[in-house]
Amino acid sequence: MTSIGRLAYRTFGDMDRAAREIAAAGYKGIEFFDGNVLDGGADDFASLRRTLAETGLALVAVYSGGNFIFADVLEEELARIGKAADAAQALGAEHLVVGGGARRLSGARSGDYDALAAALDKVVAIAEARGLKAQYHPHLSTIVETPAEVARIFEKTAIGFCPDTAHLAAAGGDPAALVTGHAARITYVHLKGWRRDPFAFVPVGEGDCDNGAVIRALKAIGYDGWICNELDAWPDPAAGARDSLRFVEAEAAKA
Repeated sequence: MTSIGRLAYRTFGDMDRAAREIAAAGYKGIEFFDGNVLDGGADDFASLRRTLAETGLALVAVYSGGNFIFADVLEEELARIGKAADAAQALGAEHLVVGGGARRLSGARSGDYDALAAALDKVVAIAEARGLKAQYHPHLSTIVETPAEVARIFEKTAIGFCPDTAHLAAAGGDPAALVTGHAARITYVHLKGWRRDPFAFVPVGEGDCDNGAVIRALKAIGYDGWICNELDAWPDPAAGARDSLRFVEAEAAKA
């Protein structure tokens, strides 16, 4: 049995170990999926608080999301995002990031963008009520992948833009140009490496996504917020984290 109100994003792994390896690599902050934050119950963050305190990491953001286009389940989806926002507030996070916007099997309908935008504005209200900044994260397999779709949704909603450079590049976009074009919305960034063939997400400095150009674009727009290096499954995650950070530091020094 599945409950929409209980579905969550989750990484299956040892989050304490991950945080310690991330801190050892030299990072100052971390982002968690809502499921990993809420695993101990909505009011029990003792283990996560201990991990953050012992590593010195700031919890920068909590990531959640939903279909957002189906009216019958929207209330349940937003209630779950509210729980994620409560956790983010309790743990001192700055950002609430959401992905989503379901692409129907038959393809997107014109009204889906209006429904998504209205839901994202509700996410903004949820975040602001808790002192958080709300961000939308365009993602492959949703109705917001391409540059045109990114522009379309941001014409309809006030939510911030969290660019994920790999997903934007894989969808045919120029991430640096999208950063420049949507500069006023950007207060949080996901840098991610992407290889076209064979398709894979890779450390930030590898592959076919020009994250160096993104870093230069961020400097050009005067961006001074958090940058999150993101990496999916990788043979040596700690080494991937170290390599990604070295790349960003080197490119930032040159920018």
